[in-house]
Amino acid sequence: PDVIIEAQFDDNDTEHGQDHLQDVLTDDIKKLSLDTGEKGKAAGVTGVHRAKQDDGPKVSDPRLLPDEFLQRTAKVVYILEKKHSRAATGFIKLLADRNSELFKRCAMFSPVDHRVPRVYVPLADCPPDFVTKPEAYSQMLFICRIVDWKEDSNFASGQLCKSLGQAGEIEPESEGILTEYGVDFSDFSPEVLECLPQNLPWVISPGELAKRRDLR
Repeated sequence: PDVIIEAQFDDNDTEHGQDHLQDVLTDDIKKLSLDTGEKGKAAGVTGVHRAKQDDGPKVSDPRLLPDEFLQRTAKVVYILEKKHSRAATGFIKLLADRNSELFKRCAMFSPVDHRVPRVYVPLADCPPDFVTKPEAYSQMLFICRIVDWKEDSNFASGQLCKSLGQAGEIEPESEGILTEYGVDFSDFSPEVLECLPQNLPWVISPGELAKRRDLR
């Protein structure tokens, strides 16, 4: 098995510090070699007896083994609810292999959130001059929505929904975060605005204020 040998070095001991570090590592390696040799001899002595014991009946039912020898496993059987919006903000770039057939059809979308997989997006969704001037869009944020992710593929497939603007600016970054988390930030409808008081300025009446708990 791989063994990691650790040693601590004190920067204050400038005169003998490096020599001491080398001595510590050398001693640890010697001890490791001796221990390994002794274990090998012990295994050679008892090798015959182990072979005879292995010829006996083996445990075929994992339920009969102690818990410390078992690795518990499970599998997903059903998705109750999709929590992620399947939308992500990120950048688009050309594929590395220019000679591949996929290069002529798709671009690579790299999400800002590294928990989201990279996505193949159609070139038809990209700006018209993206193939000829990809460097012009290296710092442009886009919204991509994942459509599918096959089991045998490292990359998902999706569609570009919108160009947000330059990365690092407040408005594009804020809109990207709201879109990723599925927050509706569209304007209020006229029906909602009609529910608000129309006579401005509006103040809370003393009677209404007396019935409420003041959390200001």
